Amino acid sequence: MGECDAATIQLTLEDVNDIPVIDLSLLSSADNAGSNPAGVVAEIGKACEKWGVFQVVNHGVPLELQAKFDLVMKQFFAQPVEEKRKLRKDIDVAKQEVCEEYGREMEKLSYRLLELICLSLGVQRQRLNGFFKDHCNMGRIIHCPPCAVSRPALGTHQHTDVGALTVLSQDDVGGLEVLRKADGEWVQVTYVPDAYVVNVGDMLEVWSNQKYESLQHRAMANSDRERFSVPFFFNPALYVVVEPLEELTNEQTPAKYNALNWGKYYSSRKYGNFKNPDMDVLRLRHFKVLE
Repeated sequence: MGECDAATIQLTLEDVNDIPVIDLSLLSSADNAGSNPAGVVAEIGKACEKWGVFQVVNHGVPLELQAKFDLVMKQFFAQPVEEKRKLRKDIDVAKQEVCEEYGREMEKLSYRLLELICLSLGVQRQRLNGFFKDHCNMGRIIHCPPCAVSRPALGTHQHTDVGALTVLSQDDVGGLEVLRKADGEWVQVTYVPDAYVVNVGDMLEVWSNQKYESLQHRAMANSDRERFSVPFFFNPALYVVVEPLEELTNEQTPAKYNALNWGKYYSSRKYGNFKNPDMDVLRLRHFKVLE
């Protein structure tokens, strides 16, 4: 059983079923963003504005690939620590191919979602694509052992994701909690089979001029079962300067953020969220335009 810090014990909150689940099969098969995607675009826009998070089904990622990837992940974590430490020196080629194919599918889905989000903002579909030409996307495989306490405990502290979007695969153990904007309560994200959880990150908040806010979220450990999750972080190139899109600003709606360098922002934040959540690092508030 895993060891839990008593300071991370938290109250259990309700399971919420009204976080939008969006069916991407409703898009035209002739075009990834669809020739008439108005309904899906509207759903995504509403979800980003109200929640900062939604789930997608019928997303185009082969289910058999997800199953293969999950098996590779579980086999890896089932090994002794000594074996896991050999990963960089001796990797199974077949397993590497599964991981690389999974990464390609996540990237393809992320671009598709980014384009739909652009349409929901009323800008050109590929408006943001150029910022990802030399992207620094990253995937993680996360294993949380059972936590031997009688009350729920944090697996990861409250945070936002620094990039544009995060696409998450979570197992049926669940554990992801999001901060509901309407009342500031923490709520659990219901597990939906074969779905991916998509959340808004810091850079999308800036590009959208805060129309879509970066999602505050955390993960809870489970006292009885181990938990697996796979977040894919869709990030722009390190040299990109991020600022509110000019199409979304005018005299009546001025820019709410000053320009920021993504690479410097990322470098500052990556050492703070998990290793030391109280560390003084760059936050979006440091780039807010003073009113």
